Amino acid sequence: MMGFTKFKGTDVTLEGTQLEVGDMAPVVTIVGADLEDIKVGGSNDQIQLIISVPSLDTATCAAETRRFNEEVGMLEICTTTVVSMDLPFASAKFCTTEGINNLEVGSDYVEKEFGKAYGVLMSNNKLKGLLARTVFVVDRNGIIVYKQIVPEVTDEPDYEEVLEAIKGAR
Repeated sequence: MMGFTKFKGTDVTLEGTQLEVGDMAPVVTIVGADLEDIKVGGSNDQIQLIISVPSLDTATCAAETRRFNEEVGMLEICTTTVVSMDLPFASAKFCTTEGINNLEVGSDYVEKEFGKAYGVLMSNNKLKGLLARTVFVVDRNGIIVYKQIVPEVTDEPDYEEVLEAIKGAR
């Protein structure tokens, strides 16, 4: 089964394994802004908020990352990782410039392992090869308890719904 989103009203197919609420969150490795490996998914001692965006170098992605940085900083009950295809150097510059310090950013540019394992790799249109705008909340046992594929990739996610899912996760 394939997933879908839209880019400016045009259908975009999502490549990879389509995960649903109740599925185990696959453990994947992405590259951090400091070029160190970051593991996301699987069981953890904290709830995980895993966000994918096409590029931090767009107004919508930047606004979303700033908003989650602010919101999760107040919660202190989860780890938050924003995944994109941006090069780690660009991600590091973005975080420094924007004062992002309550979450980590990672890149899936090497193997596209995250995009394929989570079914969020856009496979057609002008955004082919980038990640769709999605949000996953993973409980401490590694189970996906919330999933949001933003219907239009140029829109921001439903923040309130995400925050409620984090608060309800165990």
